[in-house]
Amino acid sequence: MINFSILNESLSKLLEGATLSVIITTLALTIGTIGGTLLSLMLLYGNGIIRIIAHAYVTIFRGTPMLVQIAALFFILPYAGIILPAFWAAVLAIGMNSVAYISQIIRAGIQSIGRGQLEAAQSLGFSRHQIIQLIILPQAFRTVLPALGNECITLIKDSSLASVIGVAELTHQGSMIMNRTYDALTAYAGVAFIYLFMTSLTSIFLHILERKLRYVKN
Repeated sequence: MINFSILNESLSKLLEGATLSVIITTLALTIGTIGGTLLSLMLLYGNGIIRIIAHAYVTIFRGTPMLVQIAALFFILPYAGIILPAFWAAVLAIGMNSVAYISQIIRAGIQSIGRGQLEAAQSLGFSRHQIIQLIILPQAFRTVLPALGNECITLIKDSSLASVIGVAELTHQGSMIMNRTYDALTAYAGVAFIYLFMTSLTSIFLHILERKLRYVKN
Protein backbone atom coordinates (compact mmCIF):
# COMPACT_ATOMS: atom_id res chain seq x y z
CA MET A 1 0.00 0.00 0.00
CA ILE A 2 1.03 3.58 -0.63
CA ASN A 3 2.23 5.29 2.53
CA PHE A 4 0.77 8.79 2.35
CA SER A 5 2.69 9.99 5.38
CA ILE A 6 5.96 9.31 3.53
CA LEU A 7 4.61 11.14 0.49
CA ASN A 8 3.66 14.11 2.63
CA GLU A 9 7.11 14.21 4.23
CA SER A 10 8.82 13.90 0.85
CA LEU A 11 6.60 16.27 -1.11
CA SER A 12 9.00 19.20 -0.97
CA LYS A 13 11.84 17.09 -2.41
CA LEU A 14 9.59 15.69 -5.13
CA LEU A 15 8.46 19.20 -6.11
CA GLU A 16 12.06 20.36 -6.09
CA GLY A 17 12.91 17.54 -8.48
CA ALA A 18 9.86 18.29 -10.63
CA THR A 19 10.97 21.92 -10.92
CA LEU A 20 14.38 20.81 -12.15
CA SER A 21 12.70 18.43 -14.62
CA VAL A 22 10.68 21.33 -16.03
CA ILE A 23 13.82 23.46 -16.36
CA ILE A 24 15.64 20.65 -18.18
CA THR A 25 12.65 20.16 -20.48
CA THR A 26 12.32 23.87 -21.23
CA LEU A 27 16.01 24.31 -22.05
CA ALA A 28 16.17 21.11 -24.10
CA LEU A 29 13.01 22.06 -26.03
CA THR A 30 14.49 25.50 -26.77
CA ILE A 31 17.66 23.89 -28.11
CA GLY A 32 15.60 21.35 -30.04
CA THR A 33 13.30 23.93 -31.63
CA ILE A 34 16.02 26.35 -32.69
CA GLY A 35 18.42 23.63 -33.79
CA GLY A 36 15.68 21.56 -35.40
CA THR A 37 14.49 24.53 -37.44
CA LEU A 38 18.00 25.24 -38.70
CA LEU A 39 18.61 21.56 -39.42
CA SER A 40 15.35 21.24 -41.37
CA LEU A 41 16.37 24.22 -43.53
CA MET A 42 19.77 22.60 -44.10
CA LEU A 43 18.05 19.38 -45.19
CA LEU A 44 15.73 21.19 -47.60
CA TYR A 45 17.77 24.09 -48.93
CA GLY A 46 21.42 23.26 -48.24
CA ASN A 47 23.94 22.17 -50.84
CA GLY A 48 25.09 18.57 -51.20
CA ILE A 49 27.71 18.60 -48.43
CA ILE A 50 25.42 20.40 -45.96
CA ARG A 51 22.63 17.91 -46.63
CA ILE A 52 24.98 14.97 -46.06
CA ILE A 53 26.10 16.45 -42.73
CA ALA A 54 22.49 17.12 -41.71
CA HIS A 55 21.37 13.60 -42.65
CA ALA A 56 24.31 12.12 -40.74
CA TYR A 57 23.35 14.12 -37.64
CA VAL A 58 19.74 12.93 -37.82
CA THR A 59 20.80 9.32 -38.39
CA ILE A 60 23.22 9.29 -35.45
CA PHE A 61 20.95 10.95 -32.90
CA ARG A 62 17.79 9.09 -33.92
CA GLY A 63 19.63 5.78 -34.19
CA THR A 64 21.31 5.73 -30.78
CA PRO A 65 19.70 5.71 -27.31
CA MET A 66 19.43 9.04 -25.51
CA LEU A 67 20.86 7.36 -22.41
CA VAL A 68 24.06 6.60 -24.33
CA GLN A 69 24.22 10.17 -25.61
CA ILE A 70 23.91 11.60 -22.08
CA ALA A 71 26.59 9.23 -20.79
CA ALA A 72 28.88 10.07 -23.72
CA LEU A 73 28.72 13.80 -23.07
CA PHE A 74 29.27 13.40 -19.35
CA PHE A 75 31.80 10.56 -19.18
CA ILE A 76 33.63 10.57 -22.53
CA LEU A 77 34.06 14.29 -23.30
CA PRO A 78 36.41 14.78 -20.30
CA TYR A 79 38.94 12.60 -22.16
CA ALA A 80 38.97 15.35 -24.79
CA GLY A 81 39.45 18.00 -22.12
CA ILE A 82 35.79 19.08 -22.14
CA ILE A 83 34.17 18.81 -18.72
CA LEU A 84 30.47 19.61 -18.41
CA PRO A 85 28.50 19.77 -15.16
CA ALA A 86 25.96 16.94 -14.95
CA PHE A 87 23.03 19.32 -15.35
CA TRP A 88 24.34 20.91 -18.55
CA ALA A 89 25.50 17.58 -19.97
CA ALA A 90 21.93 16.29 -19.58
CA VAL A 91 20.36 19.45 -21.05
CA LEU A 92 22.72 19.45 -24.02
CA ALA A 93 22.33 15.73 -24.76
CA ILE A 94 18.53 15.80 -24.52
CA GLY A 95 18.42 19.01 -26.56
CA MET A 96 20.70 17.63 -29.28
CA ASN A 97 18.57 14.50 -29.48
CA SER A 98 15.47 16.65 -29.77
CA VAL A 99 17.07 18.63 -32.61
CA ALA A 100 17.07 15.48 -34.76
CA TYR A 101 13.40 14.71 -34.14
CA ILE A 102 12.12 18.27 -34.38
CA SER A 103 13.99 18.78 -37.66
CA GLN A 104 11.88 16.02 -39.21
CA ILE A 105 8.69 17.48 -37.78
CA ILE A 106 9.40 20.96 -39.15
CA ARG A 107 10.59 19.60 -42.48
CA ALA A 108 7.24 17.87 -42.90
CA GLY A 109 5.48 21.13 -42.06
CA ILE A 110 7.51 23.06 -44.62
CA GLN A 111 6.86 20.47 -47.31
CA SER A 112 3.11 20.70 -46.66
CA ILE A 113 3.00 24.34 -47.79
CA GLY A 114 1.60 24.77 -51.30
CA ARG A 115 4.19 25.61 -53.94
CA GLY A 116 1.86 28.23 -55.36
CA GLN A 117 2.46 30.45 -52.33
CA LEU A 118 6.21 30.30 -52.84
CA GLU A 119 5.94 31.07 -56.55
CA ALA A 120 3.64 34.01 -55.79
CA ALA A 121 6.11 35.37 -53.24
CA GLN A 122 8.97 35.04 -55.74
CA SER A 123 6.97 36.88 -58.39
CA LEU A 124 6.45 39.72 -55.91
CA GLY A 125 10.19 40.05 -55.44
CA PHE A 126 10.59 38.37 -52.04
CA SER A 127 14.07 37.04 -51.35
CA ARG A 128 14.57 33.43 -50.20
CA HIS A 129 15.28 34.68 -46.68
CA GLN A 130 12.03 36.69 -46.62
CA ILE A 131 10.02 33.78 -48.01
CA ILE A 132 11.38 31.44 -45.32
CA GLN A 133 10.95 33.95 -42.48
CA LEU A 134 7.60 35.49 -43.41
CA ILE A 135 5.75 32.75 -45.28
CA ILE A 136 7.20 29.28 -44.77
CA LEU A 137 8.12 29.07 -41.09
CA PRO A 138 4.98 30.73 -39.59
CA GLN A 139 2.71 28.34 -41.51
CA ALA A 140 4.94 25.34 -40.85
CA PHE A 141 4.96 25.91 -37.09
CA ARG A 142 1.18 26.26 -37.02
CA THR A 143 0.80 23.03 -38.98
CA VAL A 144 3.16 20.97 -36.82
CA LEU A 145 2.12 22.36 -33.44
CA PRO A 146 0.43 19.07 -32.36
CA ALA A 147 3.60 17.12 -33.21
CA LEU A 148 5.74 19.66 -31.37
CA GLY A 149 3.41 19.30 -28.40
CA ASN A 150 3.96 15.54 -28.43
CA GLU A 151 7.72 16.13 -28.50
CA CYS A 152 7.41 18.45 -25.49
CA ILE A 153 5.54 15.78 -23.53
CA THR A 154 8.15 13.20 -24.56
CA LEU A 155 10.93 15.48 -23.31
CA ILE A 156 9.24 15.83 -19.92
CA LYS A 157 9.49 12.06 -19.53
CA ASP A 158 12.94 11.85 -21.13
CA SER A 159 14.27 14.32 -18.57
CA SER A 160 14.19 11.39 -16.14
CA LEU A 161 17.28 10.00 -17.91
CA ALA A 162 19.30 12.84 -16.39
CA SER A 163 19.17 10.88 -13.14
CA VAL A 164 21.75 8.40 -14.44
CA ILE A 165 24.49 11.04 -14.14
CA GLY A 166 23.30 12.28 -10.76
CA VAL A 167 21.09 15.23 -11.72
CA ALA A 168 18.62 15.66 -8.86
CA GLU A 169 15.49 15.81 -11.01
CA LEU A 170 12.20 14.10 -10.18
CA THR A 171 13.20 10.48 -10.81
CA HIS A 172 16.45 10.92 -8.90
CA GLN A 173 14.54 12.38 -5.96
CA GLY A 174 12.22 9.37 -6.06
CA SER A 175 15.23 7.05 -5.92
CA MET A 176 16.63 8.95 -2.94
CA ILE A 177 13.30 8.64 -1.12
CA MET A 178 13.20 4.90 -1.86
CA ASN A 179 16.76 4.46 -0.58
CA ARG A 180 15.84 6.27 2.63
CA THR A 181 12.47 4.63 3.32
CA TYR A 182 12.85 1.27 1.49
CA ASP A 183 9.33 1.87 0.15
CA ALA A 184 9.64 1.67 -3.63
CA LEU A 185 5.88 1.62 -4.23
CA THR A 186 5.28 4.88 -2.37
CA ALA A 187 8.31 6.67 -3.80
CA TYR A 188 7.65 5.82 -7.43
CA ALA A 189 3.88 6.25 -7.10
CA GLY A 190 4.58 9.85 -6.08
CA VAL A 191 7.01 10.29 -8.97
CA ALA A 192 4.54 8.79 -11.47
CA PHE A 193 1.69 11.00 -10.25
CA ILE A 194 3.76 14.18 -10.64
CA TYR A 195 4.89 13.17 -14.14
CA LEU A 196 1.27 12.45 -15.04
CA PHE A 197 0.22 15.84 -13.67
CA MET A 198 2.92 17.68 -15.66
CA THR A 199 2.19 15.89 -18.94
CA SER A 200 -1.58 16.29 -18.52
CA LEU A 201 -1.22 20.01 -17.78
CA THR A 202 0.99 20.40 -20.84
CA SER A 203 -1.55 18.56 -22.99
CA ILE A 204 -4.36 20.83 -21.82
CA PHE A 205 -2.29 23.96 -22.49
CA LEU A 206 -1.37 22.76 -25.99
CA HIS A 207 -4.98 21.86 -26.76
CA ILE A 208 -6.11 25.37 -25.78
CA LEU A 209 -3.31 26.90 -27.89
CA GLU A 210 -4.26 24.78 -30.90
CA ARG A 211 -7.90 25.88 -30.62
CA LYS A 212 -6.91 29.54 -30.42
CA LEU A 213 -4.65 29.26 -33.45
CA ARG A 214 -7.37 27.43 -35.37
CA TYR A 215 -9.83 30.19 -34.45
CA VAL A 216 -7.42 32.91 -35.60
CA LYS A 217 -6.82 31.06 -38.87
CA ASN A 218 -10.54 30.78 -39.54
